[in-house]
Amino acid sequence: MSEHQHHDDLQHEDHEHEHGPLAELVTVRDWLRYAVTRFNRGGIFCGHGVADTYDEAVWLVLGTLSLPLDRLEPFLDACIPSDEREALFDNIERRVEQRIPTAYLLGEAWLGDFRFKVDQRVIVPRSFFAELLEDGFSPWIDEPDAVERVLDMCTGSGCLAILMAHAFPNAAVTAADLSDDALALAHDNVADYGLDDRIELVKSDVFSALEGRRFDFILSNPPYVTAEAMDALPPEYLHEPRMALASGEDGLDVVRRLLAGAADHLNPRGIIAVEIGHNRSIVEAAFPHLPFTWLSCHGGDDMVFMLRREELS
Repeated sequence: MSEHQHHDDLQHEDHEHEHGPLAELVTVRDWLRYAVTRFNRGGIFCGHGVADTYDEAVWLVLGTLSLPLDRLEPFLDACIPSDEREALFDNIERRVEQRIPTAYLLGEAWLGDFRFKVDQRVIVPRSFFAELLEDGFSPWIDEPDAVERVLDMCTGSGCLAILMAHAFPNAAVTAADLSDDALALAHDNVADYGLDDRIELVKSDVFSALEGRRFDFILSNPPYVTAEAMDALPPEYLHEPRMALASGEDGLDVVRRLLAGAADHLNPRGIIAVEIGHNRSIVEAAFPHLPFTWLSCHGGDDMVFMLRREELS
């Protein structure tokens, strides 16, 4: 191909782009409509912190444009320059064609008002603990200010450890994970919040590196997806680290080890709370003698159980 022909082809491609969706979609409102339609027709799965394709489109469009996620109205009729349209088009296409979660496309995720850096080294932060920690795990913990040592087991991105540091202002926080990749990312998030002096990151296979250490409160959002559920996961979840999701045939491999070791790592009257998704019946069948307390929150009931140290023996 001659240089002249190559130049003509490139001009033709640019010309096509100018008269395709990039040219016709001008405002934020236009791009939102386009994204929702694209998501609906593409059959994406919304399972990472948003309720539906509209919320996902708002998150992706505003996030791509570096606009505040809680202020859509003032920007709806803002015109988007051509270079930003290309980035938007690319993110929408990758979301649909490759089923990459929006959090990975934007490099960030939110739990309430807290923003966290995320990428494919960790699962996208999502946890019922975000709501339960808003008021210091009340009523199960009477005085959040009196809590001295807490543990976030399977910390991933470090998000729950950071929420614990805010919920228990006088506590030393230990955040444990088996993944070096996850701990590296957690380190960035801890540093972003200026909490290096309060949150200690530890590489540990459940309690293996925490010999002799005791806590007032152990929290864990461990891997708990059953083998059957792993086989049926929407493609969005396949971008996440398998070790952070799968936990054996019945999803309880890590939970068993947590409950076996918790009593040795809790102070008297100390609490362990564990998130297990929709697996309540499996948990109760596996541990028929344990007097679980099942917690309720707006996001759902019976997804988190709690036990005091004295109930574990």
